[in-house]
Amino acid sequence: MPRENSFSDDDGRSLTPDLEDAVNPYPPPTSPNYPRSPPLNPPNLYTTRTRESVRSRAHSTNLRPPIDRFRHAVRKVIALHRGAAVMTRRPAGAEPGIDPRSAAADLQFGGVQQECVIEVVDYSGVRASFGRMMNREFIELMNDPTASEREPWVKVRWINIAGLSWDVVKAISIKYDLHPLALEDVFHSHSRARSKVDYYVRHLFLRVLCHELGDQDQDPLSTLPHAQSPTRENSGDEKRSFLRRRNPLSGSAQRSASSLNIPQMRAAADSVTEQRRMQDVALAALKSGERVNVNVVPMCIFLLRDGTVISIHSTPSLRITEPITNRLRQFDTGLRTSADPSLLVQSLLALVADNALEVVNAYQDKIKKFERKVLARPSIETVRNLHILSSDLILHRRTLAPIKTVVYGLRRYDLDRAAALVDPSAEDADQSVKIVGFMSHATQIYLADVHDNMEYVLSQLDVIAGIGQNLGDYTFNMTSYEMNEVMRRLMLVTVIFLPLTLLTGYFGMNFDFMWSTKSHNHSDSVFWIIALPIEVIIVPLFLGPDIRRLVHYMQKRMLTKRAVEAVRSA
Repeated sequence: MPRENSFSDDDGRSLTPDLEDAVNPYPPPTSPNYPRSPPLNPPNLYTTRTRESVRSRAHSTNLRPPIDRFRHAVRKVIALHRGAAVMTRRPAGAEPGIDPRSAAADLQFGGVQQECVIEVVDYSGVRASFGRMMNREFIELMNDPTASEREPWVKVRWINIAGLSWDVVKAISIKYDLHPLALEDVFHSHSRARSKVDYYVRHLFLRVLCHELGDQDQDPLSTLPHAQSPTRENSGDEKRSFLRRRNPLSGSAQRSASSLNIPQMRAAADSVTEQRRMQDVALAALKSGERVNVNVVPMCIFLLRDGTVISIHSTPSLRITEPITNRLRQFDTGLRTSADPSLLVQSLLALVADNALEVVNAYQDKIKKFERKVLARPSIETVRNLHILSSDLILHRRTLAPIKTVVYGLRRYDLDRAAALVDPSAEDADQSVKIVGFMSHATQIYLADVHDNMEYVLSQLDVIAGIGQNLGDYTFNMTSYEMNEVMRRLMLVTVIFLPLTLLTGYFGMNFDFMWSTKSHNHSDSVFWIIALPIEVIIVPLFLGPDIRRLVHYMQKRMLTKRAVEAVRSA
């Protein structure tokens, strides 16, 4: 039977290679199916086929019908294209989803290695057990059906994974049969991915962005997301060695693969990623200063029908979810006494909302600080900080708004979306089975509080952004007003001294005979006799609007004073 999320041919046979087939495609020599003569054309071990096709390949190629030889050529082309696809990063048109059992997924995500901290919590209304382990211990637990089996008293199992590593995610996805599309969202999440919720038959999948305050004294450049953190890139020799083990192509196939220029494609993708990272680093360096250090961490949550909750976040520390663990350690909390797995998911969403409230409070303190600076003494440095703050608020607003939509969808459309998963036309569909959503009635009530908190967070972000914009406008208006005052003073000086300058230039000419000064024995009285009347005429002429405003202001002030005195006397 072909695996889920795999290709198949016209006969229903899987086109996804099996690991056993890739390692040993021929039966052992002691097997009765072992060929007595070697095949004419050695098969391509990476060619997609099943065990039945492998055994049929043991016979001579010239004994096959033409249709089988055509299928063999098609599979070889598919294998070459798939080999090129896994060497690039999420090419356009690639098959959606991640099949953890395929060799292609191991090749593409095998370099994602990180030392994770996994906490397994089993609890019910009366008992609880807590266990913490690392990668190797957790993988052994998932691979051992007896050790991973839940005890009868366990109502809810919470697997909290801090860190992102392919071996851990692969083990837990095979154990609980997680959907390939959900696994793809786990590995392709970033700090700006949109929060969403997806409904599948076996589980519910949520991806939310957790905003939390970081260390305000920490260098903002150190919090930048790396290009592929926690991805560990393999060297070229390791990749070639892995390809030889997984895909020992024949000579013609190797020449065809080399013509695809896979190393050049990978180098080009690395170059583009590095350029983007350098731009982010340069922009963060320019924005460094009085910023609110906020860490945005994607958190992926799986809610299974059997009461298992799986949470995965890329930070290799359990500090984010520590408040929820502390609540589970107390036997009298509602989360512990209810033993409701959907209520645990609601608690994680409430934790995201509470962290967002702390971020909003930090921005409120920051905007008050900038407001004091603007009202005391506006400066261009404060305007720069307000611009950076406004851009950060826009980003947080767009990443927090989808969380509100997710919470509303869980409250309003949980049963409808769960019913949409049931196919009434299926042969094994039981019409008498009652459709049950993933969220319980108590969880939907508590989700209303989370929805209100997110509504408050978004409204406060809008208020802070509006205050920041008003402060920036006020700063520029004050700067324009001060510039107008300076120009007004210069105009007054010019109006007063321009006639005097003109007369000074006239009387300062070195002429032998000046009739205007000879009659007064070269005295300066003539200068003032001419200058004073000119000043009396020019100054009121240019300052007429200002004088009228001054008279109007004095009249208003006198009227106000008389009205106040009349009220006091009455």
